Amino acid sequence: MEAKIKNSCEICDEEGQVSYEKEKKVFITRLNRIEGQIRGIKKLIENDAYCDDVLNQISSAKSALNGVGKVLLEKHMESCVAKKLKKDDPEIIQEFIKTVGRLLK
Repeated sequence: MEAKIKNSCEICDEEGQVSYEKEKKVFITRLNRIEGQIRGIKKLIENDAYCDDVLNQISSAKSALNGVGKVLLEKHMESCVAKKLKKDDPEIIQEFIKTVGRLLK
């Protein structure tokens, strides 16, 4: 299933950068680390590792990814959502509810 992806929001377009611009390098570093964790999990499974060890690594990777999501959500709220609320954008509340719902799954 492929998600519909926007290049950026109108607020980011107006400001000439995404709301998470300052965190971008940190995100990339953390995502690279998570990518390595996923490769490690795959190797554990390929090598018939003990289930508990695999599950612990899965938990760590999920936690790391949730951390990136949390910071990105904060930046989205502080910038895009707040500014759209000030512009009385009627769709932003529903968009935000859907976004939070997806993150909490």
